Amino acid sequence: MASPSSTPVDLSQAFVMAPPGLGEWLVILPPALMITAGALLMMMRHRVDRHGFIAIPALVALVLIDAALLLKVSTGGPVTMMMGRWLPPFGIAFTVDVLGALMALVSALAGLAAAIAALTDISDSGRRYGFFPFLMLLMAGVSGAFLTGDVFNLYVWFEVLLISSFGLLILGSEKQQIDGALKYAVLNLIGTTLFLISVGYLYAIFGTLNMADIALKAREISGAPLMTLSALFILAFGMKAAAFPVNFWLPASYHTPRITVSALFGGLLTKIGIYALLRVMVMLFPVQREELSFVLAVVAVLTMVLSGFGMLAQNDLRRMAGFAVILGIGNMLAGIATGTMVGLSGAVLYALHSILAMTALYLVIGRVKALTGSWTLSAGGGIYSVAPGFAFVSLALFLAVAGLPPFSGLWPKIMLVKASVDIGAWWLAAGILISGFLATIALGRTFLLAYWRPAAESPASKRATSNVTRPQQQDRLAAVAILGLAALIVLFGLFPEAPLSLSQQAATGLLDPQSYVRSVFPQGGAQ
Repeated sequence: MASPSSTPVDLSQAFVMAPPGLGEWLVILPPALMITAGALLMMMRHRVDRHGFIAIPALVALVLIDAALLLKVSTGGPVTMMMGRWLPPFGIAFTVDVLGALMALVSALAGLAAAIAALTDISDSGRRYGFFPFLMLLMAGVSGAFLTGDVFNLYVWFEVLLISSFGLLILGSEKQQIDGALKYAVLNLIGTTLFLISVGYLYAIFGTLNMADIALKAREISGAPLMTLSALFILAFGMKAAAFPVNFWLPASYHTPRITVSALFGGLLTKIGIYALLRVMVMLFPVQREELSFVLAVVAVLTMVLSGFGMLAQNDLRRMAGFAVILGIGNMLAGIATGTMVGLSGAVLYALHSILAMTALYLVIGRVKALTGSWTLSAGGGIYSVAPGFAFVSLALFLAVAGLPPFSGLWPKIMLVKASVDIGAWWLAAGILISGFLATIALGRTFLLAYWRPAAESPASKRATSNVTRPQQQDRLAAVAILGLAALIVLFGLFPEAPLSLSQQAATGLLDPQSYVRSVFPQGGAQ
């Protein structure tokens, strides 16, 4: 028999020996909390009337945890938590910097607002089919994607949120929902397959999937392999973000589910594609991003301008909101294309604004439907006469979405235009301004026809008049969600110093990832 070896094993060569601190546990708490809450809701599937009493406190806790995490990384630098105590790059890393924590916090705020609105928007039938468990799983995927430090696990969290989004999309099992879900599923599965192929190619080149390790090794590799890999990542993440020319799935599907689900999708899902582009193309492959910057800029302009015309062409308010989501993606791509501190800060700032504004826009459209009985402009009208307060809040939101002062959309637009002019890309700056002008016309027309026009102006409007309720009868929970998001948008616009500072920190971390790498490899290199 073999006797046990008496030679001591130095575990410090393979494992993290020091116990993790409280700040490190904060890194993994968001997805763990959401998965736990989702499992608890599944256990209570026969008591759907109590699902809200679990989901809302869980999302409040998520907001508080993300806020604490953002405070920690903004003052002390990135934080890493290694799974299974394995030393990097072998263990799975959760690494959080300002960018990840900031995106996670704002997404949690949007998720909380949507959940509050869902308390009355989602029927008992929708709850029995799993709305709140799917919501928890979606937020777990969103949180995990923003907090992971491993490219393969970024793919895994994409899959988690994709699976949950399928469930949310078909709640109700109506013909229109099934049709929208089919288009959504096919195009997203193609994008996911491209992402997985890219991950395999990445591992074949670098022999690692740890982002910090890749950031170190990418400095020593150049040439065709990385250009091909970068093009694959841009295509995969561009499809996830709904960038031109692979954006046709979004306006074909986002108008089909319940409006609360549309609000979640419009606010959160496409921003994860933008986050992945920022993380991979700016932090990991800056040289390749520079080589492909012109392509990114052209895609950005086409995405912005064509979606602006798409907004103008719509009669259905939900379809118009879908094109507004795509227009915002074009603005963020413009910031990535510039690659400068100002441009990247603007892209991050625009992403934060878009998460809040798009969630609020869909919820506002839901209230328009409740007040007029129709999703369309042609059958609407008369809202201002019965709900002037709601009309005022809607106008402020429309101005924010269009990028007009004094609301949250103004500052990132200014930064993106300045970044474009600074690099001599006047045509890119013109695209940003033209798309903003088109959005202003589309949203102005919406306000005039749905809010300002008398309800009795057309036969369709007369039929809708009977559905208009008094403002006292409006759904209070939806009003709370809309007012909360509107308050954040107004504060964002009037007091932009804190968001600007955090977005600049996030851009700095992308352009100079040394602190990110040191968080994973305290000794200065891969083990």
